[in-house]
Amino acid sequence: MVQELIVAATAVGSAALVYVTAAARVVKQYERGVVFRLGRLRGTPRNPGFTMVIPGIDHIRKVNMQIVTMPVPAQEGITRDNVTVRVDAVVYFKVVDAASALITVEDYKFAVSQMAQTSLRSIIGKSDLDDLLSNREKLNQGLELMIDSPAVGWGVQVDRVEIKDVSLPETMKRSMARQAEADRERRARIINADAELQASKKLAEAAQQMADTPSALQLRLLQTVVAVAAEKNSTLVLPFPVELLRFLERAQAGPPPDTAPPQPHQPSQPPPSPLPPTE
Repeated sequence: MVQELIVAATAVGSAALVYVTAAARVVKQYERGVVFRLGRLRGTPRNPGFTMVIPGIDHIRKVNMQIVTMPVPAQEGITRDNVTVRVDAVVYFKVVDAASALITVEDYKFAVSQMAQTSLRSIIGKSDLDDLLSNREKLNQGLELMIDSPAVGWGVQVDRVEIKDVSLPETMKRSMARQAEADRERRARIINADAELQASKKLAEAAQQMADTPSALQLRLLQTVVAVAAEKNSTLVLPFPVELLRFLERAQAGPPPDTAPPQPHQPSQPPPSPLPPTE
């Protein structure tokens, strides 16, 4: 009798062990377990940890709740200003409702990928080339809103959408390079002209100051001599007064043309007498 009880207990224990082994499930921390009993949703999703299901009747599906990084394939389109571009992006999303992600849509990852590609083409057609190149933050927000609106019903939340790269045709790249070069050259010329204007104003002020103080010109000449002597010691500098050059120039030119030299004084002669009458 005792032996039969032992055998029965052993059989029951073995059956219980087999049942527990078949019914035991472990849900990881970043997962949620959705249980289907005979094809119907059973309660709320199971939390992380150890859980039990009925073997052969219950079927558990584990849904990853981590943020998924999905690259969007490059899409080619024509912008609003008729420029052909290729744009690729990346979408960051996560599942917030595990049951809806399994029941509402067949494959939520594929659905989000297709919606992202369609939205990216739409953004390209509505935007200008300058917006794609310089105003990406605003385009990212619009793209995120376009993807997130239908994804909410699938139990998916879009965290962020980023435009990665914008590929332009080679002709457009060369045109933009020429435009940038011309703009930089224009700014360089404006800066040079502004520098010349400021320098001319300062030179005019310096000339006025030297005109009021003649000794300043002599001091400036001595400074120039010191600078030249410091640069090349073999150079001999002989200052020559500018006033002497002007004097020699006037002497070589001669007197002005409107002043003629005075003529020597000649004595006046009496007028000739009239001839006598002839007979």
